Amino acid sequence: MLDTARPPQVDSTLEEIRFAAMGSQVHVVAASAPTGALPDARAAVHTLERRWSRFRGDSEISRVNAAAGRTTTVSAATATLVALAVRGWQATGGAYDPTVLDALVEAGYDRSFDDLRKAPSSETHTGRAPANGSLPAGGVAAAGTSPTPSPGCAGITVDVGARIVRVPPGVRLDPGGIGKGLAADLAAATLLADGAAGALVNVGGDVRVAGISPSGGWRIDVELPGMDDAALALQAGAAATSSTQRRTWVSDGAERHHLIAPATGAPAVASFVAATVVAGSAWWAEVLTKAVMLAESTDAAALTLAAGDAAALVLDRDGRQHVLAGMDRFLR
Repeated sequence: MLDTARPPQVDSTLEEIRFAAMGSQVHVVAASAPTGALPDARAAVHTLERRWSRFRGDSEISRVNAAAGRTTTVSAATATLVALAVRGWQATGGAYDPTVLDALVEAGYDRSFDDLRKAPSSETHTGRAPANGSLPAGGVAAAGTSPTPSPGCAGITVDVGARIVRVPPGVRLDPGGIGKGLAADLAAATLLADGAAGALVNVGGDVRVAGISPSGGWRIDVELPGMDDAALALQAGAAATSSTQRRTWVSDGAERHHLIAPATGAPAVASFVAATVVAGSAWWAEVLTKAVMLAESTDAAALTLAAGDAAALVLDRDGRQHVLAGMDRFLR
């Protein structure tokens, strides 16, 4: 994942907070921030977590899923999230797909990851999402079925201005990584709107930097099993990481991971085991990590990145690192 650190020469005007949210650790750093800016950013992330968590029956995403076939009025942030998720699906030809919720549950990801890690390794976690679209933390879904392809976003409608979302029957959304990425983007915007001169927000490895940056840029460490130590220097934009070596669990006696191949509905057997993408925004970097991970070759991944105005560092199954689409200019 991505860890954030200050530059070697620390600017005395930098302030920071760390807290837990969205099943992850959050690190917020602001330059020349007025009183109250950091708490406002923390409150913004917690608000988005309440709206987007698939593990809360009262979240807006759970209400959207439960109302499949009907429209649901949501907050502007949630309408934006769904609209961007659909855009990501379209832009990647379906490689990124937010409709993988049932597939994740079938693979055993039927509770928050903290609860999943606490469960005995012998416990079976396969099954489908409940009909009401919510997944109570600690609850095991019913006995499983064979994986099926994800339905995709073709039938999803969103009116951001009217704050209305509709998913078709049989479709359930999982905000997953894009939710963390967009939360980082929005929290950084909150800091700047409150008067901070610069901001860095890291939500579980989805990082957004905005405004002024320290001399040399913000330092972001890339920490993944099997990958040599690396660091990024970002003066603007975002970075996100996806890996099949993180967020793993045991289901039906086999180790599973969260990267679902939409075409099969099963955990992917991917060419790459990790990808760190640098892009203009964290939500877009998150989308592209999924597309890169599912690419059949480094050439295909490089084409995806070029089309998305992004760059990446990837690790293949043989342990080889590849620097793609100009990623070397960010590496330190």
